Amino acid sequence: MDVASRIFKDFSEVNDSSRYDRKARAMLKGCFKIRFASLLILGLVLSVQGCNWFQPGQDSRASEDQQQRDEKTRDEVAKATERLKPAIESAGRKVDEATQKAAEEARAAAQGVQEGWARGTHAPIDLNSASERELTELPGITGPQARRIIRSRPYRDKRELVSRGILPRSTYTKIEDQVTAK
Repeated sequence: MDVASRIFKDFSEVNDSSRYDRKARAMLKGCFKIRFASLLILGLVLSVQGCNWFQPGQDSRASEDQQQRDEKTRDEVAKATERLKPAIESAGRKVDEATQKAAEEARAAAQGVQEGWARGTHAPIDLNSASERELTELPGITGPQARRIIRSRPYRDKRELVSRGILPRSTYTKIEDQVTAK
């Protein structure tokens, strides 16, 4: 599997496909430009090599004409290669930069997935035994609210946070799926 195919495959597996598809297409476009330039140079080199084959039975005049044409072709190929070299190098640098940026974003996305996965696996926090630190890690819970929750223990039901006036309903709705009263 070539580099362009691997890059496209890696990007097509990311969930945020629209953003990554644009980057993958741009990277593939750069790869195809490099491939095209490489094939053009290869074709020119092979055509020059083909012109150098000695064919027996030709007279010396035809041989001289052929040598002149070969020399002219070599010069043209050398000039074309010289003109294309900066473009090929520039495309290579752009592809490298895009690859590095995409790799950084893919690492960040993977880290986000990992963190989200870890957050989703936590068991509900018991209001009767949770520490202040555990309570403040809940969304919307401040230090004073966590201390109020601890001072008002024990709880028979988690809805007592609202019924006893410890938390406002808006804050409770943010945490109701993440807490329990055992």
